[in-house]
Amino acid sequence: MKAAELFDLKGKVALVTGASSGLGTQFAHALAENDAAVALVARRADRLEQLKGRIEAAGGRALAIEGDVTDRASMAHAFDKAESAFGTVTILVNNAGVAHSGRAIDLPEEEWRRVLGTNLDAVFYCAQEAARRMLAARKKGSIVNVASVLGLSAAKGVVAYATAKAGVVQVTKALALELAFKGVRVNAIAPGWFVTEINDAYLMSEAGEKIKRDIPAGRFGREGDLDGALLLLASDAGSYITGTTIVVDGGQVIQIKG
Repeated sequence: MKAAELFDLKGKVALVTGASSGLGTQFAHALAENDAAVALVARRADRLEQLKGRIEAAGGRALAIEGDVTDRASMAHAFDKAESAFGTVTILVNNAGVAHSGRAIDLPEEEWRRVLGTNLDAVFYCAQEAARRMLAARKKGSIVNVASVLGLSAAKGVVAYATAKAGVVQVTKALALELAFKGVRVNAIAPGWFVTEINDAYLMSEAGEKIKRDIPAGRFGREGDLDGALLLLASDAGSYITGTTIVVDGGQVIQIKG
């Protein structure tokens, strides 16, 4: 089979959370460019409408849905709207997330709960919602959770974020184990350092230059560097892949300090 056929998403319906910026926007473009109908979900409705316009101008199909991943009723509504427009969601990209920084001993409880609520709890609840609907419709599908290399290693100042992303890796395995027999695959992507709106100032600073020197590939992730992993996991090319986490980090997590 030719690669174009193997990775084709024609007839698939995708829902991307956190689609209004950063990696979520790129994920939405990659799915639409490979013929999936894409439901764009985030809190910033104006940005979603702009993204929808760009996707449609390029010949794709998209729907902008204002929604909050931490609100289960809001996400149920988002899935309802996606189904009404395109049919059952068969690809979920659980991308929405928030960051934080600061010493663990100074981290307020509300900040811990904010990060865990968005980066872990919402990932599970959205996956649960998607899986229930796929099973009810007797549809096979793919859930792609966005983890992080910080869920596979440790760093100072990001205890809540790293804990949540480690949880995403484990949730991915547990869901994959339960859903594989029903034809729903669950995998994760663990990006390394990518320049986005939430970290651009930091990565462009002297501290960022130090981080870059420690990446074997010698650079931060670029737009499109995650497309291959996403399309592999979302398409029939990955039909026998479930419960895995694909690391896309330029070799960051294998770097051994002397």
